[in-house]
Amino acid sequence: MKLSVRAGLSGVAAAAVALGLAEVVAVLAGPLSAPLLAVGGVVVDNVPGPVKDVGVAVFGVHDKTALITGTAILLAAYAWGLGVVAVRHWRLALAGIALFGLIGVLAAVTRHDAGALAALPSVVGAAVAVPVLHLLLRLAVPGRGFVPEDPASSADADPAASRLDAEDRRRFLRALGVAAAATALGGIGGRLLTSSRAVTQARQAVRLPEPAAPAPRVPAAAQARGAVAYVTSNDDFYRIDTALYPPQIDPSTWRLRVHGMVRNPITLTWDELLRRPMVQRYVTLACVSNEVGGDLIGNALWLGTPIKQLLDEVQPLPGADQVVQRSSDGWTCGSPTAVLRDGRDALLAVGMNGRPLPVEHGFPVRVVVPGLYGYVSACKWITEIELTRFADFDAYWVPRGWSQRAPVKTESRIDTPRDGASRTAGTVTVAGVAWAQHRGIDRVEVQVDDGPWQTATLASTVSADTWRQWSWQWPATAGEHSVQVRATDATGETQTSTPAPPDPDGATGYHRVSVTIT
Repeated sequence: MKLSVRAGLSGVAAAAVALGLAEVVAVLAGPLSAPLLAVGGVVVDNVPGPVKDVGVAVFGVHDKTALITGTAILLAAYAWGLGVVAVRHWRLALAGIALFGLIGVLAAVTRHDAGALAALPSVVGAAVAVPVLHLLLRLAVPGRGFVPEDPASSADADPAASRLDAEDRRRFLRALGVAAAATALGGIGGRLLTSSRAVTQARQAVRLPEPAAPAPRVPAAAQARGAVAYVTSNDDFYRIDTALYPPQIDPSTWRLRVHGMVRNPITLTWDELLRRPMVQRYVTLACVSNEVGGDLIGNALWLGTPIKQLLDEVQPLPGADQVVQRSSDGWTCGSPTAVLRDGRDALLAVGMNGRPLPVEHGFPVRVVVPGLYGYVSACKWITEIELTRFADFDAYWVPRGWSQRAPVKTESRIDTPRDGASRTAGTVTVAGVAWAQHRGIDRVEVQVDDGPWQTATLASTVSADTWRQWSWQWPATAGEHSVQVRATDATGETQTSTPAPPDPDGATGYHRVSVTIT
């Protein structure tokens, strides 16, 4: 193993130990103060809209994992370079470590609601990286060992002298193993401690109130054969948000501040919220990033208190046409005030499919609004509602090129057969879902190749706020076929055939699949 490789591995190992220890310190300072999450959060907050769109399109619900992984790879490359540089220029390597710490500190202290301890994980991590790197380099350099700022310690003068003997090599590899173990113990232990310390037990202790207005029963005929489940499980429900690590909020400390252009600003505690009248409703939520035929959509049973009642209590002032919702991590979205007061079941939700909200879906409280895309309505981990004007404030996604107001468009999808599927000639079931939340679906039609549009059979549904399943029996003949679908909502508007990307207010076009009939 060449000296440059040993030096590079030493740099990576030192950085890994620093990050692992920083995770442990973040147990006290807050999970978002850990360097990787803090830097990743700054990237999320400042990434241009097109870049974020590409991330969602390529990685889908794994976009945050991809960002953290990419950040870790860049950091590893940086640390490798520092290790190589340190063999000849120790002071320059120290400056590089200091820069690493400074970036982490600046990222952590600028996060929303960062406390006084937010800088601590990066400071401690950078401080520990120095002696760890020095120790590893002493083991990596043969002979009399590594001496800072001594060119002779690099053993460049004699290539043979740069080789480690068997015992030295074992010592170096053992040191790398210890560093890896320390990293794993710190990183995994820190995450586990943070999670258990935050909300796991608190969520398990929550007892949801009985709804004053229960949801209607789901008709047995709501499920079409071949379509996805009418109710999406919590585990399968899509997750798209900007939180690299879901905020950990203990309900006992949660507060919702309602203020801005209102006559009666109020602040609600968790107990006060649960004492308010609760309603239970099935509502289908859709992400604006959902491509035609995509799966960033789901239907769940939500329990919550009506937002309309809350707004009526605070009494918005004339001109307050936007309700800005703010998450505990600072993310914002803005909904039209009129929409939240028009009688639809817009909820401050505390339950999902009969259980407290999962942490990744907004525990303890989130917003659910039928008929609006999530980026203008579905605020998770909500802690603040501000009444303002669209002319005065742009929420997170608007400066990135997305529309201020985003009603869900009438759309449909084929769930079976899948694109590229093969079936035997005869009767083939074509089925899927269609949605136009708060308007409802009135008709679904299927077309094979360039033939006439055929009316599909609509399944029953709970309300206009959920998707509607459909099916059609296709007398399929042998050959290669193209099958597409379109829906018409209850207002008589048929979805457009014109293809458009999700940006700026939702994708359009007909979902089409290719099927081989043998």
